[in-house]
Amino acid sequence: MFKITRRISRIEITLEAKKIGEDYLLTLTGGREHVGAVAIGLFDEKSQRASSSVVTLPGHREEQLALQGARQVSRATKKTTVFVAGIHQDNISPEEIRDIVSASREMAESFIAFYENIDQLAGRNE
Repeated sequence: MFKITRRISRIEITLEAKKIGEDYLLTLTGGREHVGAVAIGLFDEKSQRASSSVVTLPGHREEQLALQGARQVSRATKKTTVFVAGIHQDNISPEEIRDIVSASREMAESFIAFYENIDQLAGRNE
């Protein structure tokens, strides 16, 4: 289990990750938590490329957070990744949105660094 929290202006966002078999489930939430978008990231061994697809609930705008997060984690881990995003803050400013998008990428990178460290430790124990 992995969890990281960041304060961005008036809102606190949290990224949590859980391993499910060989795959990953990540949630990015903040403010009034909810499910706004769900993406799945896949890694194709043959082409060595990651792709992702997203379902966004009507009226929500988290699709890029979920889509990019799923692809970013799948590319790094070479595993299937489900990424759920749901962040809501009343009267959010464009600057706050930009900061949340930037922080979400950095938080995903923190998870990837955590994953790589665990993966290296597991390799040493084999």
